Amino acid sequence: MTAESVRTMVQDYLDTLLARGDYGRFFAPTVHFEVMGTGQQADGAEAVEQTIRWLHEAAFDAHPEVVRPLLVGEHGGAAELIFAGTHTGEFAGVPPTGASVRVPYSVFYDVADGRITALRAYLPMDQLVGQLQAAPAAAATP
Repeated sequence: MTAESVRTMVQDYLDTLLARGDYGRFFAPTVHFEVMGTGQQADGAEAVEQTIRWLHEAAFDAHPEVVRPLLVGEHGGAAELIFAGTHTGEFAGVPPTGASVRVPYSVFYDVADGRITALRAYLPMDQLVGQLQAAPAAAATP
C-alpha cells in the first residue's frame, strides 16, 4: 500500500471509532491488539473490536481526542491521542466512580492488504488508574 492509502484507511478507521460506528470492518481476520506493558490483548477481528468497544463504551464513556496528525508509512501508522471520558464500569478492579479522566496515549497500527493487522496501544495505566483512585477522595473533600 502507498503511504497515502494507509493514511486514508487509518483516518477512516479513527473517524469511525470516534463515531462508535462499525470500525471492526477495518480489521484483518487475524488482527492482534495489545495494551503494551499490561498483558491485556485480544486476537481476531471480533475479539479486538469487543475489547476496544468495552474500553470505550462499557468501562468508560470515552471520546478520544486526536492530538497530532497521523504519521504513516507504507506498512502502518501511528496516532497520538488523549483518552478522555467518564469512568462508567469496573476497570482494573476499581468500581465505577463517575470520574472524568484525561490520559495521553499513542497507538501504532500495522497495515497490510487494506486492513489493520495489529494495534499496539501505549497507555500509561498508572495515570489512568490513579485518576480513578483519586476520584472518591476528591469527591469527599469539601
